[in-house]
Amino acid sequence: MSRKYIDCREFPSDTHCSVAISADSADELLEVAVQHAVSVHKHTDSPELRSAIRGLIHEGMPPEVVVPPGAITGAPEGVRTH
Repeated sequence: MSRKYIDCREFPSDTHCSVAISADSADELLEVAVQHAVSVHKHTDSPELRSAIRGLIHEGMPPEVVVPPGAITGAPEGVRTH
């Protein structure tokens, strides 16, 4: 079984969040990531949020350095930062 992770550094945010969360199962990771999104980034727990977070889960361990999308050229129009 491979570890799974979500890394906030992949997404531009006003808080410059550097949290990476990992777990042995996608379900466990999802629950912790939702708690983080709600408490730190002020998202509302919803089926849409859970679906979006599920789509961000990677296999393995977070890399040491991450360049967020749009970091060099700016975030694309319509992208909501968290």
